[in-house]
Amino acid sequence: MASLRNPPLSLYVHLPWCVKKCPYCDFNSHPLRGGLPEPEYLAALLRDLDEELARIPGRAIETVFFGGGTPSLFSADAIGRVLDATGGHLAGDAEITLEANPGTVEHGAFAAYRAAGVNRLSLGAQSFDAAALTRLGRIHGPDEIALAVGEIDAAGFDNFNLDLMYGLPDQTLAGALDDIERAVALKPAHISHYQLTLEPQTAFARRPPPLPDDDAIWEMQRTCQAALANAGFRQYETSAYARSGRQCRHNLNYWQYGDYLGIGAGAHGKLTHGPEVLRRAKLRHPTRYRGAAGHAKAFTENAVDGDDRVFEFMLNALRLNAGFDRTLFESRTGCDLARAEAPLALAMDKGLLARDGERYYPTDRGRAWLNDLQALFLPEAA
Repeated sequence: MASLRNPPLSLYVHLPWCVKKCPYCDFNSHPLRGGLPEPEYLAALLRDLDEELARIPGRAIETVFFGGGTPSLFSADAIGRVLDATGGHLAGDAEITLEANPGTVEHGAFAAYRAAGVNRLSLGAQSFDAAALTRLGRIHGPDEIALAVGEIDAAGFDNFNLDLMYGLPDQTLAGALDDIERAVALKPAHISHYQLTLEPQTAFARRPPPLPDDDAIWEMQRTCQAALANAGFRQYETSAYARSGRQCRHNLNYWQYGDYLGIGAGAHGKLTHGPEVLRRAKLRHPTRYRGAAGHAKAFTENAVDGDDRVFEFMLNALRLNAGFDRTLFESRTGCDLARAEAPLALAMDKGLLARDGERYYPTDRGRAWLNDLQALFLPEAA
């Protein structure tokens, strides 16, 4: 049995409200009805954070991510108070990301967020086609995206991500490429480019829109990847493309099976604690969460056994183009790599995985059939 070592530590903060629920969204988000309960929710977050920080004596938080919902509905003061409450745990060079919706950004807001400590932004553009944005239920149009990026520049940020989707209702290859070209023109440091999927319990799942067929979607993915590469964006994960040195450190920590605290309604966490890996999940509904935050009744917790650690590690690390090496696997799971020997060999036999010394990485075929590759490591399949 290998030894578990404490990996890098992140903090995720969930802010669950948005102006309206998009028909494709299956996140734990809630449309605003009445005013935003910022003071009450902030107080719950701070209680939750205090309880979580007590679990990590001596450990530094290397990245923070404010996700949602639409975190840019919250004031810069609220964001700053959460960051201040991390106290001496926050690393001096921490990456601190805030998700923002182009339709909720007020003039000067990004400058205030930067003053509060945010140093990276993630803007939910999704598309630059006005009709597509309407069908997606977005509250912004193409002009608002450009205006938001102008505000980002004016605030002095040099590190921001644009979220883009492809495989949209009735989308053509030309339309998908136009989105890439317009995104690149705004000079982000990072682009997340992911396929629209019909998730259960969403409006789109109940009333499916006319989506491109599988062949058309594959052509969009392949052609857009080439366009991004030509523009200087290197793919390093299934849906993530970055200029040199601008990979998202927070998400890399997830994909490399690092540790993270989760605060907020429905937030999840994973923590290496001695010989154990513990997972926590907070109450999902904001009202119930607010009443319980900071107490044991606010979360459920379970230990992850060895077989599940192997699967969870592979579920994440195999999304990375660079894959993983033996040292990373053994230090993050506490398991000898021999425990995964059979599915690793099978994946290589199928042409889904390649090996370079002690490093394993998905092949082009493995990236195209990622779900099949990951499934080989399910405990019942191993």
